[in-house]
Amino acid sequence: MEYEAKYEQYRAAAQAALEEQARQCLNERSRVSEAARYSLLGGGKRVRAVLCLAVCEMLGGDPNLAECYAAGIEMLHCYSLIHDDLPCMDNDDLRRGRPSCHKAFDEATALLAGDALLTAAFEALSSAPGPACRNVDAVRTLSRAAGARGMVWGQELDLAFEQKQAEAEELREIHRSKTGELICAAAQLGAIAAGADESQRTAVRAYAYPLGMVFQIVDDILDVTATRQRLGKPIGSDQANGKTTFITLYGVDGARQIAQKLTDEAVAALSGPFGEHSRFLQTLAVRLLDREQ
Repeated sequence: MEYEAKYEQYRAAAQAALEEQARQCLNERSRVSEAARYSLLGGGKRVRAVLCLAVCEMLGGDPNLAECYAAGIEMLHCYSLIHDDLPCMDNDDLRRGRPSCHKAFDEATALLAGDALLTAAFEALSSAPGPACRNVDAVRTLSRAAGARGMVWGQELDLAFEQKQAEAEELREIHRSKTGELICAAAQLGAIAAGADESQRTAVRAYAYPLGMVFQIVDDILDVTATRQRLGKPIGSDQANGKTTFITLYGVDGARQIAQKLTDEAVAALSGPFGEHSRFLQTLAVRLLDREQ
């Protein structure tokens, strides 16, 4: 199947799983849940969900289990976006081409909508139709990636280095934690859904960690090269907030070179162990490098 058609197949499966989990986990009478649905179901590339589903299929796993895990990670990712956009964080008014949650509703409702999605993510994982040991592993993997040693730590560092120059390794730690951990968790959830052994999971991690860094580097590039209309969110916000980025340290060309090297590492991590079975994921890595939004 052509890459674009396969991606759309994964994305549609993830969207259907998200709609079902929203139906199960969110209160239909609640304005907070309305705000959560607004952000959760309002579009997006679903990269993390696609990663989960594609890794599971590469390893011959159960797509029904992977779809529940994919929905969970997208719920958690959406919570992080709602909170990132709040005035006390990045103070962004636009997300995915629409008003941010706190602009469409209000700040308190958006805060609670994020809380609701964070909680619902673990409900989706823990009640997924798989062996209890796999669901526990999935919950542990996602909670570690999202918590005080992962994404939250990255966000804390990101805020700490506003108006303060970060060195190269400090910048990498910020983005390994803030972006990379969740992308790696998405791939790991696909491996867990497939009952992968440790050698397979090691290869998947070796693919996903550089992929997460590439995702952030390209975000930094787009923040200075894309238009607001194409990106669907404000541009130039990193500079406005005084943040150190891969662009401020290396320039656009230098950042692209780093991203290319990391993409090559990601592709190599899968091509050896999995060969043609990893073709979609190899192509995904290349397409993420070249994305324009």
